Amino acid sequence: MATIRLPRGPKGHWLLGHMAAFRDDPLGLFTRSARDYGDFVPLRFGPARLILISNPDDIEYVLITNNRNFVKDVAVRAIRPIGGNGLFLSEGDFWLRQRRLMQPAFHRQRIASYAETMVAYTQRMLDSWQGGETRDVHHEMTHLTMTIVAKTLFDADVGNEAAELGATITRALECLSARLGSLWLLLPDTLPLPMNVRMRREVRRLDEVVYRIIDQRRASGEDRGDLLSMLLHTQDEDDGSRMTDLQVRDEAMTLFLAGHETTATTLAWAWYLLSQHPEAEARLVAEVQAALAGRAATVEDLQRLHYAEMVVTETLRLYPPVMALGREPIADCQIGGYPVRKGTSLIMSPWVLQRDPRYFEEPARFEPDRWADGLAQRLPRFAYFPFGGGPRLCIGSAFATMEATLVLATVAQRYRLRLAPGQIVVPAVTPTLRPKHGLKMVVEAR
Repeated sequence: MATIRLPRGPKGHWLLGHMAAFRDDPLGLFTRSARDYGDFVPLRFGPARLILISNPDDIEYVLITNNRNFVKDVAVRAIRPIGGNGLFLSEGDFWLRQRRLMQPAFHRQRIASYAETMVAYTQRMLDSWQGGETRDVHHEMTHLTMTIVAKTLFDADVGNEAAELGATITRALECLSARLGSLWLLLPDTLPLPMNVRMRREVRRLDEVVYRIIDQRRASGEDRGDLLSMLLHTQDEDDGSRMTDLQVRDEAMTLFLAGHETTATTLAWAWYLLSQHPEAEARLVAEVQAALAGRAATVEDLQRLHYAEMVVTETLRLYPPVMALGREPIADCQIGGYPVRKGTSLIMSPWVLQRDPRYFEEPARFEPDRWADGLAQRLPRFAYFPFGGGPRLCIGSAFATMEATLVLATVAQRYRLRLAPGQIVVPAVTPTLRPKHGLKMVVEAR
């Protein structure tokens, strides 16, 4: 590999590098680094070397062109105490086998069959609301999407436990966030550090729910045609073996968490943005009224809810559920003409790219109509990638987009949401992009 001088990056602490800046403001660190130093920015977290990549072509090289040379990096692997060796973290042939096994649950026709449950559960949530009251909309959306994913993918009712589960997940993610923002990230998660002990305690509570669902289904022996049945009943083509309870747990936990957390945060940010842009909210309501005429939404209505879908797309642009993806090469390579040694963490940030003025006019402005004239087709492939890309594209991206659109339309039919007075709304990386202080909003009946 030719010797090429790496470009300069921001100055960091002599020992910690950029760790403190990341802990205090990860979004700001990545935004400033890309703005001030370009598309290939060296960073350092203690002894660990990182590179922030902000060129869509270079991201395509990592995620598609040469994807076999890259695995999830150390920061992503920190999620393993929660997700185990599930689809998000597994690699190689094992990942491919699991992906193929689960893909039928996310085929277009199967996803369409979930629409009725999504709308019914949303209406059930709205029946508990009253005009004039203040609710934490992020909490409400989390409760809702958790019950939807449990029902649609596992045919399980967790409604009575959703509040407790939501609090447990929040605490687990806070522990993970603390680990990501410190040098403890570089040490084994098995060490009895306070954050690791708390993490294991919260994961045990989640395991109780997931294993109970698995045990009940195994005991019944019933094949209900849902994802859980696929996980339990599918046999390996070579040796006839089935997945162990641990393997089923890892896949179920991964999809349970990812399947509700990302959609919940997207919906929360959508309501926040709409409350700040009354003209966009009025457009949404007008479309919903014209398309639905007072009845419940169905999957067939999605083709008439164009503006609602653009609201979701624009929300995902401004507030991607995961602000950065991490990969590391398993062999030395070149990216953007620069040498990259194996084991180097490569950071690719949808937050940075999707707010880049090179690709989006007035990038900080919430403008759903920017997607109306084919912008998605004109953009470089990885100027917009809220669900990742390449072979590791999120398996539930279509599920999440449909769910967000239907929930948005169903709520807008009956309620108007206004930001509560005095509410300070800022994003926090936990590691998903949640509203830091929740999202208290006043609900007004239409």
